[in-house]
Amino acid sequence: MVTRNCWEVDPAMPYVPHTPQEIADMLDVIGKKSIDEFFADLPEDVRLKAPLDLPDGLTEEEVRRYFQTQARANQGQDVLTSFLGGGVYDSIIPAAIDPLVSRSEFLTAYTPYQPEVSQGTLQAIYEWQSFICRLTGLDVANASMYDGATALAEACSVALAAARKKTLVLPRTLNPRYRRVVATTMRGEGIKVLDAPMGAGGTTDPDELGRILNADVGCVVIQNPNYLGLVEPVDALSAKAADTGAIVVAVVNPVSLSVLKSPVEYGAQLAVGEAQPLGIPASWGGPLLGFMASVDKHKRRLPGRIVGRALDTRGNNGYVLTLQTREQHIRREKATSNICSNQALNALRATVYLSLLGAEGLAELGEANLIRAAALKRRLEGIEGVEFPFPGPVFNEMVLRLARPAAEFRAFARQRDVLAGILLDGFESCGQGDLLVSVTEKRTAADIEKLGRLLEEFLGESVEGTPEEKR
Repeated sequence: MVTRNCWEVDPAMPYVPHTPQEIADMLDVIGKKSIDEFFADLPEDVRLKAPLDLPDGLTEEEVRRYFQTQARANQGQDVLTSFLGGGVYDSIIPAAIDPLVSRSEFLTAYTPYQPEVSQGTLQAIYEWQSFICRLTGLDVANASMYDGATALAEACSVALAAARKKTLVLPRTLNPRYRRVVATTMRGEGIKVLDAPMGAGGTTDPDELGRILNADVGCVVIQNPNYLGLVEPVDALSAKAADTGAIVVAVVNPVSLSVLKSPVEYGAQLAVGEAQPLGIPASWGGPLLGFMASVDKHKRRLPGRIVGRALDTRGNNGYVLTLQTREQHIRREKATSNICSNQALNALRATVYLSLLGAEGLAELGEANLIRAAALKRRLEGIEGVEFPFPGPVFNEMVLRLARPAAEFRAFARQRDVLAGILLDGFESCGQGDLLVSVTEKRTAADIEKLGRLLEEFLGESVEGTPEEKR
């Protein structure tokens, strides 16, 4: 494969851009006799002196077969029955979404800098923002948030800047991955982070929150439903924050907003969340889609961008990037954020999804999640060795406390093609027997029955005793 020296490669390799003749022509133009002379300014000890020790190349068909073989070792949620949750969910995706978002108009979901050639993309983003405003009840929403965790970090920064304070309160019931992202971001900004304790019922204790609030706190975060799937006492928590003038930032599951109070109803000035359940595959953990909405007075502090709508001289709708607060658009020292990625393709999926469901369909979706959670609880509550440590209302996930280590049950279920849930050992008052189990609208009665039978089989040995004990 190597001809005269390690810089000259076989011209038959179609993916190598330069043939020996092209290299010779280049050297002639710049007045160099060889590639070695071209790189003469580089120190000898960093230059390659021999060909790379690489195996012979494979043909296109051999490469394809290799990766097909490797891929068969993977099993995803299209094969396994998933009870995983914790922020990313196995949900039903309408068949119409892929054909619609694959249309040629959307093949390049790049940032629409030129409105005259980007009206379709701009309108899609505008509709996405409108949906988020309707879901949260807030005045304005932006676009291009990476995911729910970074959206929360950005919202906390907005709230603290608006309040002109340097202390933030995070609930211990917050998604631990969100907590880590926020804590890392706030440390870089010199923000003090306080913890709101979890009560015995698995939700944030309003009285304990009131005890830690003071005049220095500028922002209080409330996740509803919280990481354990429990519905928080949002009115009481928000009232405690209002007593000291702290801004409430709500973290919400968008599907839950069809059956639970919207953030604006309990006084939140900002709301964020993860939109993955809205028609976006769980894949292998990403890409995700964060969203953010706020009351009108904070709109100029929002990160990312905001698409606006106006009428032209002929009365036609026209869409344009109205506010662009990120550093790529304005001077770095005036930017509110350095968010630069464009999540418009995922936002388009979520927009199509919400358009297909409509208000009634979304309400039915929320009810379906509640019904399945109730069905799961009914099926499992009679199993000896299964407890529900937090009896409060839940949305679509709940904590099971098993008589044996949850990690053992998860491995047991995985061997039977079931992803049983998320281990909670180390999360607040949870231990080795605790498992976070999610039931979305995709889980059938047969799926719930299967999980119940697996728990009965697994716990039967523990409850009834080992064969040696029986003898």
